[in-house]
Amino acid sequence: MTDAKLIDGKAFAAGLRHRVAKGVAELVASGAPKPGLATILVGADPASQVYVRSKGKLAAELGMASLDHRLGAETTEAELLALIAKLNGDPAINGILVQLPLPKHIETSHVLLAVDPAKDVDGFHPVNVGRLGSIVAGAPLDFPVPCTPLGVLMLLQDALGSLSGRHAVIIGRSNLVGRPVAQLLLRADCTITITHSRTRDLPGLCRQADIVVVAIGKREFVRGDWIKPGAAVIDVGINRIVAEAGKTRLVGDADFAEILPVAGYLTPVPGGVGPMTVACLMFNTLQAARRAAGLPFASA
Repeated sequence: MTDAKLIDGKAFAAGLRHRVAKGVAELVASGAPKPGLATILVGADPASQVYVRSKGKLAAELGMASLDHRLGAETTEAELLALIAKLNGDPAINGILVQLPLPKHIETSHVLLAVDPAKDVDGFHPVNVGRLGSIVAGAPLDFPVPCTPLGVLMLLQDALGSLSGRHAVIIGRSNLVGRPVAQLLLRADCTITITHSRTRDLPGLCRQADIVVVAIGKREFVRGDWIKPGAAVIDVGINRIVAEAGKTRLVGDADFAEILPVAGYLTPVPGGVGPMTVACLMFNTLQAARRAAGLPFASA
């Protein structure tokens, strides 16, 4: 048996960014304004600053208008909601991204609910969550879809082609990854098993799966003998561990070394799902701009 084929998320994300840039150029050439992405960062968390800076830089590189709003940690919830309301009413803004986490004195659910669902390029608004939960098989994703789950779907379809009839076991039931991945794979006609901390005989369930998606935040949790030979394993986890000489490195929620000789397809960490998240954010922003211009959904 040969080792699993590695799913190169970095390369796929680069291709997706290229297609988004082409789509932006075509949109502007049609007479529509540039897609506009507004990012909001409250406080000075270093990691969040890096994320926001990279998203704004990429948006500009792809031909979009990028507006960065930096607010002090003392910003009140009312002040943040007022800014979101202003951006909701601005026709030059197609996407609004509020960087999480927020300071403890601001209720995250209030903020997510305040964003116009049409401009919710993260796909977190309850309206968009509800639309994803009720979508029928094969229906177009003509509304914002959470970026990481969308990236998982794209990578699986690129690697496997049609997903129809495949059994997918999803480890983790979070609202950010597990549940939306399940809805997307149901739309693709997979048979879905969602597992979690109370699931009995998790290894046995995994051994039945054609696709395993793991997103639980536990380093190298899924072992090689859990995987059916030839299955596709999508590792969404990112865990930083101490390696040799006190240095750190990233590992996933799946044991890469054990699974590599067994699986048919496997995402590495880093370089698998991670690069897809920001690329899908840009894709969602382009889609929002197309909808605002009265143009149809564009496939990735």
